[in-house]
Amino acid sequence: MNLTKDKAVTSNQSRKRSSPTAEAVALICAAGLLAIMFWFHGAALLRSGNHLYVALATTAAFALMARLAHGVNTPGALAGAIIAFVLASRDLRMFWVLLIVFFVTLAATRAGVSRKHLLLMAEAESGRSASQVMANLGVAALILAIPSRNQAFLLALAGLAEVAADTTSSEIGAALSGETVLITTWEAAPPGTDGGISLSGTGAGLVAAAVTAASAAALGMVSAGAAVVITCAGVTGMLVDSVLGATLERSRYLNNDVVNLFSTAAAALAALGLLTVSS
Repeated sequence: MNLTKDKAVTSNQSRKRSSPTAEAVALICAAGLLAIMFWFHGAALLRSGNHLYVALATTAAFALMARLAHGVNTPGALAGAIIAFVLASRDLRMFWVLLIVFFVTLAATRAGVSRKHLLLMAEAESGRSASQVMANLGVAALILAIPSRNQAFLLALAGLAEVAADTTSSEIGAALSGETVLITTWEAAPPGTDGGISLSGTGAGLVAAAVTAASAAALGMVSAGAAVVITCAGVTGMLVDSVLGATLERSRYLNNDVVNLFSTAAAALAALGLLTVSS
């Protein structure tokens, strides 16, 4: 019996489950995020006329589409609708970037699904939970919900780039049969091990971060130079996720949702640091 592999499989199974308590806490946090956004930006949004209605319509359609595509479960769709509304209400182009991230990560999740089922790494058929949605997207939404600074949109985009990079790297790394090593020791590890990385997964994550940044640049949100910063910050957050996975998550000090939350925050901080150095 391969005990190392058994432990990795157990970790994979537990990571896919979300307790009712976690779902409830995530939805409360989502409601709080919406309240913060209205507290600071509600007056301007109510005066925006058609923008408010467009934001409501697009986010409702997004949540319904994500649920029907089994990208999220029902609580996840509710949390995702709130996140999408916060982003769209601040700038509709942020919603389009979020939509691109959704399709990139959904495609990565569906890739090699047969192999993932064998490894017990396939996403739940009902889709990602509210706690997973908030852990991955809450930082980007919070950055835009609070009073904005000049770089707020770039920092939020760095968070989205990390989500695209981390999810894609994990899913593509599991879908392909390349060698997986632990990021802290470079020892061989079974696919799906917390903190495990592979060449194919890391490369896919880099591409996903670049696609996110390029989408923002194509929409006129950032310059080409800023897109490079977003890509680098997204990849940095992805690597932070792996390090935390190999240390605190493997030791059961943090769960996967908390690791994802810290990693998106790390991406935003990395973007801020890169901007500070370059200015």
